[in-house]
Amino acid sequence: MLKKQKIPNATLDRLPLYFKYFKQSEDNGIDRVSSREISEALDIDSATIRRDFSYFGELGRKGYGYNVHALVKFFSEQVQGTGMKNVILIGVGNLGSALLNYNFTKIHDKIKIAVAFDIDQHIIGQTINGVEVKDICELESVVQDIQAEVAILTVPGQVGVDLSSKLEALGIKGILNFTPEKLAVSNEVTVHNIDLSVEMQALLFYMKHNN
Repeated sequence: MLKKQKIPNATLDRLPLYFKYFKQSEDNGIDRVSSREISEALDIDSATIRRDFSYFGELGRKGYGYNVHALVKFFSEQVQGTGMKNVILIGVGNLGSALLNYNFTKIHDKIKIAVAFDIDQHIIGQTINGVEVKDICELESVVQDIQAEVAILTVPGQVGVDLSSKLEALGIKGILNFTPEKLAVSNEVTVHNIDLSVEMQALLFYMKHNN
């Protein structure tokens, strides 16, 4: 059972990595793993892994390690929840199309992109990897109909800002933001920002200082 305490953001950021590792281990027929094996696979030191897991109670046993099947179920609920989450994607350009073609269910079997939106009449009406592209004018009715909770924004920065407050009003609880702008939402909406230019700068920085 989850302890009633604040979990550090750094630990929360690592939960999807742990879930992915245990899911892949399960798919490979592995029944149990040690913190050392997790450490080597994810390049996270064993002490950090044990500390992360301690926030969630006794997940393993000394001398036995961690039961893969039990941890898949546990982290699936922590990372994904127990029900299917419908995701919408707004902006079907090069990046948006690439995300539509990515098989999210391979790792997250309770997450699916249900529908995409765009303003380009040449794209609207197309189906990409089983996902229909609709006119952004239909956003309100579709979001309410499918009870979407998560949105992915792959649109120009100011467009994303303008859309974000509307998404919150429609009940969106989480946004994966690929724009470089800060979104206009309250603290009730969880935003995860992915600025590719910043990520590239970080990569170059690490390359320079690791050599």
